[in-house]
Amino acid sequence: MLVLVAGAALLLAAGGRQWVTGQLTAPGPVEPVPVTLTGTDLTGALSGLGWAGLAGIAGLYATRGWARRVVGLLVAAGGAAALDAVWGATRPDALLRAMVENTTDVAGTAEVAADPHLSALGPALAVAGALLLVGVGLLATVRAPAWPGMGTRYDRDAAPRANRAETPSDLWRSLDAGDDPTLDAPGGATSSDAEGPGGAAQAPLAARPAEPKENT
Repeated sequence: MLVLVAGAALLLAAGGRQWVTGQLTAPGPVEPVPVTLTGTDLTGALSGLGWAGLAGIAGLYATRGWARRVVGLLVAAGGAAALDAVWGATRPDALLRAMVENTTDVAGTAEVAADPHLSALGPALAVAGALLLVGVGLLATVRAPAWPGMGTRYDRDAAPRANRAETPSDLWRSLDAGDDPTLDAPGGATSSDAEGPGGAAQAPLAARPAEPKENT
């Protein structure tokens, strides 16, 4: 779970960092204007996949068995999608197109003066976070049956467990733990007492009234 949190946090942090720097020029004696783009400007998938990774934590805790494996596969697929988004956003033609699209409204007739410069830190954080999501998702898919799940003490269909309470404090501890101290109480009737020969259940015999003694 800590690794999953770290991977999702890296994706969110990478989306807000500066990825690309470039310059714009305009007609006339105007100096080039520096322009910067963040990871979110290049691709909005990183933030969405980061939040989805955090949601996967609750999914892994709340599910069991095959459902948990499905959640693990979804987490791994989210990491793979983040890797694809980083690859698609960092290609030279994609960087140039993003510079033009994000600056056309404010720059008017300005044009990109030089090739955009890609910073390595932002993409590296995104790739690291995506790899962590892929690793955790695959691990959850393989190891899901061996991991503990949420408790069933408050489930409606959970059968109470027998637990003998010797003292009043033991009684309260049994109730807090979800046990039923009356199932195995000292002197209480057990299931074997209610069974007759051959294991057949017998109804309790009604007590007969005492017969009056004859006067002699």
